[in-house]
Amino acid sequence: MVTTLVISEVPPRDTLDLLDAHLPTYDVVLTEHLVVDADTVTVFAAAKNFDFMTTQSLLVTAMMTARGLPSRLTGRPVATPPSLMLARDPGALPGWLLLGEVPGREVVFGAVGTFWKPDIQWHDIAAEQFASFDEPGWGKIACHLLVRPDGPNRSILSYECRTATTDPVSRAQMSRYWWLIRPFVAYVLRAVIRTIRNDVGAHA
Repeated sequence: MVTTLVISEVPPRDTLDLLDAHLPTYDVVLTEHLVVDADTVTVFAAAKNFDFMTTQSLLVTAMMTARGLPSRLTGRPVATPPSLMLARDPGALPGWLLLGEVPGREVVFGAVGTFWKPDIQWHDIAAEQFASFDEPGWGKIACHLLVRPDGPNRSILSYECRTATTDPVSRAQMSRYWWLIRPFVAYVLRAVIRTIRNDVGAHA
């Protein structure tokens, strides 16, 4: 199976993605694309049902462990979920929401929280409140897994994450944090879509 990382040669979007409806304006964004030798139905099923706990990367595992250290140091228990299907199961992770789906094409998930703090505080809201939420002191993150055709039995799988903040102070804090974590976020996005691609290949 031949696969290729795509940098700029991505078919233009002919319609707005569902992600644009939930977070049309944002402070930062990262997107990774991967060509997968399989039809869109197969790739979308693998993306929607992807278990993030199976991401094939030692660095991702280390990062997830490190993220829970502040809670552990304060004596609070940190539960490690046996599976993590953000694009399928509402409540798979505290604070995270399943925001919507375009069957066979796109699934969107997101959260409201203080991402720039060592110990993240999550703000529980309903999915229909996400787009309009603007209470000061918070940040919003929205992500999608998007699948588009790229010829017979070939698809482009995209993973995009956007963040927005609700006031200038939070924006400044998030900006400093983003400068630090951006390379690691990009690495995680690549690791996720490569693992999805490998899952598709393993079941081909």
